[in-house]
Amino acid sequence: MQYLETAVEIAREAGALLANYFERHVGFELKGEFDLITEADRRSEKLVVDKLRLYFPTHGIVAEEGSGCEGTSEYRWYVDPLDGTTNFAHGFPAFNVTLGLARSGEMIAGVIYDPVRQEMFTAERGAGAYLNHRPIRVSPTQRLSDSLASTGFPSRKRHHNVNIHFYYQLAMASHGVRRTGSAALDLAYVACGRLDFFWEFGLKPWDQAAGTLLVTEAGGKTSDMNGGPLSITESDHMLADNGQLHDEVLRMFQQIFSGHVPVPLPELPGR
Repeated sequence: MQYLETAVEIAREAGALLANYFERHVGFELKGEFDLITEADRRSEKLVVDKLRLYFPTHGIVAEEGSGCEGTSEYRWYVDPLDGTTNFAHGFPAFNVTLGLARSGEMIAGVIYDPVRQEMFTAERGAGAYLNHRPIRVSPTQRLSDSLASTGFPSRKRHHNVNIHFYYQLAMASHGVRRTGSAALDLAYVACGRLDFFWEFGLKPWDQAAGTLLVTEAGGKTSDMNGGPLSITESDHMLADNGQLHDEVLRMFQQIFSGHVPVPLPELPGR
């Protein structure tokens, strides 16, 4: 079964749909208290899920907007039909469609497609990672002080923005920390060497399924922020990097978790 080729075909079709909506500047609604959703999310998810059910009727599907199915086989797809919805809704061109396939809990194939740049990131377990059919590798950066990183911030309702402490310390220790608003793109950029590492709290399985496979197949490393094995369905936080930086970044995380911050936050100026 050509799982990856089919996923690429579906992602490209969903990406074209998203690009069309993006050009039309569609409106958005609130999903819960903080999260945005657009008609494009729903239409893209319907397209992806319908196609997966057509090609792989026994497979399970876990999709962000809830239209998946349990399935009867050991295979399960993790689908984000529009990763970067807030960017998309505001006309900021950083979003994608992503599909990851697990077999008995192990990721075996993944696709992240950026329709704005027409960049198709793909990976199969044991077969490497690619960008538009060209092999990609993680960066060779060996020191945290020479690195460029990325992270994201979950909603206040879930985590009270605890990541701001990590953001500040890592920004001071590196060349900088970016926030793209799309975890899948962040992971794809680690895989191709545009970023040296990425961390975040509270990601959902569909946010990271394809991206974590891309990173490892490109020669990088993933774990939770304590250095333990990463589970896309159970871990509360994650780190993905080029492998060279893993231990140094984990040491920094442990300092911050324990409250021993290397660089104190600056004092607010007087009024």
